[in-house]
Amino acid sequence: MKINEVEAQVGITKKNIRFYEEQGLLSPRRNSENGYRDYGEAEVAVLRQIKLMRKLGVPLEEIRRMQAGGTVGDGMRRHLVTLEREHHSLEQSMRLCQSLKDREERLDALDAAGLLEEMDQMEKAGTTFRDKQKQDAKPVRYAGAVVMALLTTALMTALIALMVWGFTVDTADAPPLPLLLVLVAIPGVIILGVLLALVQRIREIQKGEEDDAKNY
Repeated sequence: MKINEVEAQVGITKKNIRFYEEQGLLSPRRNSENGYRDYGEAEVAVLRQIKLMRKLGVPLEEIRRMQAGGTVGDGMRRHLVTLEREHHSLEQSMRLCQSLKDREERLDALDAAGLLEEMDQMEKAGTTFRDKQKQDAKPVRYAGAVVMALLTTALMTALIALMVWGFTVDTADAPPLPLLLVLVAIPGVIILGVLLALVQRIREIQKGEEDDAKNY
């Protein structure tokens, strides 16, 4: 089977299938004729197992332990400890939100410093809050990479246009055509390198496992 067929059959995106391969959780065969991955029923079964475990919130490392010979029971016992800890943290978050629910005050009048201090004490006691700051920074990382690539590309394009214009205005003093091509090719290669680096950077930012819960 091709990866598109597996995606449709199991309900896991191609990105996640490749991610699980990178993580060593899945090892499809390679077609000897074209080198493409060849998925069979064994790989489909493994992906269904991974999908089940991930829907239960089981970490990839725990799945790896099970695949290496650990029992499902041992894995679930360890995972239940984590879930109980998360449940306690969620209850603490709900309690704090409940205390704020009835406050009839504006955000700019809220004692944020005092509440953060209270949360720090709770974290020291073992509570883990759902910090969204990393997700907030992700669009900025995209924007920064794209802006720098666009600026560099625009600069190199302008340099190419300037050189071509200068050589066409004064053809008598223009260098030989081979040299002109080399001079124009240098910023062209820089543009190509910048675009390739942008693609690589975007892949790095996107690297990881998608949340497919909405597709299950």
